Amino acid sequence: MGGSGVQRWVKFSKYLPENGWQPVIYTPSNPDFPLKDESLLSDVPEACEIIKQPIWEPYRIASLISNKKRKDLEVDNFREGKNPSRKDQFMNYVRSNFFIPDPRVFWVKKSIKFLTKYLKENPVDVVVTNGTPHSMHLIGLGLKEKLGIKWIADFRDPWTKIDFYYTLNLTKKSDVKHKQLEKEVVSKADAVTVAWDAIRDDFLKYNKNIHVITNGYDVSNFSETPAPLDSKFSIAHIGLLNADRNPKKLWKVLKKIGEERPEFLQDLEIKLIGNVEGKIIDTIKSFGLDAQLNLVGYVPHSEVHNIQTASQILLLVVSDTPIAKGMVVGKLFEYLKAKRPILAICPEDGSLAKIVNETQTGEAFDYQEETRLEQFILNAYEQYKKGILAIDSKGIEKYSRRNLTKDMVAVFKSIG
Repeated sequence: MGGSGVQRWVKFSKYLPENGWQPVIYTPSNPDFPLKDESLLSDVPEACEIIKQPIWEPYRIASLISNKKRKDLEVDNFREGKNPSRKDQFMNYVRSNFFIPDPRVFWVKKSIKFLTKYLKENPVDVVVTNGTPHSMHLIGLGLKEKLGIKWIADFRDPWTKIDFYYTLNLTKKSDVKHKQLEKEVVSKADAVTVAWDAIRDDFLKYNKNIHVITNGYDVSNFSETPAPLDSKFSIAHIGLLNADRNPKKLWKVLKKIGEERPEFLQDLEIKLIGNVEGKIIDTIKSFGLDAQLNLVGYVPHSEVHNIQTASQILLLVVSDTPIAKGMVVGKLFEYLKAKRPILAICPEDGSLAKIVNETQTGEAFDYQEETRLEQFILNAYEQYKKGILAIDSKGIEKYSRRNLTKDMVAVFKSIG
């Protein structure tokens, strides 16, 4: 599967063997997902045992009913500002209230049955479930109850505090069910690992054995010789940009600078790599930045790093939602390793801003900030014109995938 989320355990699996642990991966044999990235297969250890079982997913039926493409059927695409049709609203209601916690829930019972037999014949030291999708944690819960195995529930995203939870159109009964399942999973796991501080803080009421192990970067994905810098004054964003991640003040500032300094627009390139919602494109064009916009589309992960290291500025936008203060998006860590100035649009007193400030890799700006943002762009542009736009990052080594795997192994050993 393409995208950033899958990389968390692909990378852990890559570095577990050198720490004395052999990963066994259980995964669907016929998964349905919107993005495919074959380049990630190179990170799976050759000696790794991979077990596959078929899965049935309702997305196949939903795609026949709806006019939406598969990638637009994911629940976090039903957001405010998207003006969904009545048919899509109905589909969102069905998805939210009949498939709890998510449409992969149909894999749970058959997986528990299959893995109960497998684990009796092939004992392991620890079982790890990773979410989202959080239905995977129900597999761990079932195995814990049947076999008493050592179990770690790993959350790269929150559950009921995820930014799109408010869009699910849940009934009161469904909301209660989500929260009951969340409490049961977190409280019954031998240990819980999470990618953000905010997830830990929310879960401490259920379980005190919680460890923050962030996402990170894999040094082996970066060339020892960085790609040549873009000739343009490129501001690049890599990954999904949806309605909640629309930095309108940035587009406004870029327009203002361009009106005052026409040569700025000649040098500027707004480079967007990945899926970009139409509303973002419309907003950029409304500020007269059509000529500066470069829509690249999805790029395999193996090619992303050259784009990152070549960009003059790396743009990072956190969803403008109630949980924004605690969010730390996965792409941040590869941005750190790219060693290009980061322009982060996020709460200035939030977790992501803290990392950017501590590592001296850029600056963070609140969603409504204009004055400081304009000054940052102007300063960066002046340095770009002189050929000296750069950063001197500090302390990013702790976010390497190799070091983070050692942290995960320490959790394994703690419950042994």
